Amino acid sequence: MSQSPPQQAAPATEPKVRVSGLHKFFDELHVLRGVDLTVPAGTVTVLVGPSGSGKSTLLRCINELESIDAGRVWVDGELIGMREAPGRDGKPVLHSLSDKQRAAQRAKIGMVFQRFNLFPHMTAIQNVMEAPVHVKKTPKEQARKRAAELLERVGLAERMDHYPSQLSGGQQQRVAIARALAMDPELMLFDEPTSALDPELVGEVLAVMKDLARDGMTMVVVTHEMGFAREVGDQLLFMDGGVVVERGVPAEVLDRPTNERTRAFLSSVL
Repeated sequence: MSQSPPQQAAPATEPKVRVSGLHKFFDELHVLRGVDLTVPAGTVTVLVGPSGSGKSTLLRCINELESIDAGRVWVDGELIGMREAPGRDGKPVLHSLSDKQRAAQRAKIGMVFQRFNLFPHMTAIQNVMEAPVHVKKTPKEQARKRAAELLERVGLAERMDHYPSQLSGGQQQRVAIARALAMDPELMLFDEPTSALDPELVGEVLAVMKDLARDGMTMVVVTHEMGFAREVGDQLLFMDGGVVVERGVPAEVLDRPTNERTRAFLSSVL
């Protein structure tokens, strides 16, 4: 009787996002000072901290909206913005990607900003269709069908033919989320998505984000909504002065912070 071949151990699962030793300068201002971050696939990471702590810059570096001065970022195991090639001495040398290669990487990452940045001359459904048609060359009818599905998902099926000026801030932000989802991203980045909203409109946007989390979307969220962090987050990082001061399970960090700076910040926002 023949023996079955020995089974090989399954490879370790690559995290969706890995950031190692990330530094970023704006002239003389050292905004990120060696940030490390690991985001497992299908999880929600929440970044909190005072203004100027580097949270938004970290997101923009992951999405290649800002260049990196030192360190590396990988998404799905792929080095972002650069490629490694052997140098003359055999050691790896980093080379910058072309604009086309960077755009291809960025297309896999959805980002939602504080401001909705919708095209004012386009209806909600036209805003959602725009990138798939012009970036991915999706046929218009197919893109329109997908856009309608996404607007229904975010609760705006009856507003798809309205212009941004005819929508509330919460509705505009939900269109912005649908627009990001239209590119079928593997990762969603949210940069304080509710900070520009009236308080009564915050809940409708957070509800959409909670729905995405339940569906297993990998998300990195900069927010001051601590209730969302506690309910939805898998890990919470407190940043200050360009470094990660404290990280852990949200409830533990929020209820029992170990760092004095974290305690001071939470006492001011909770």
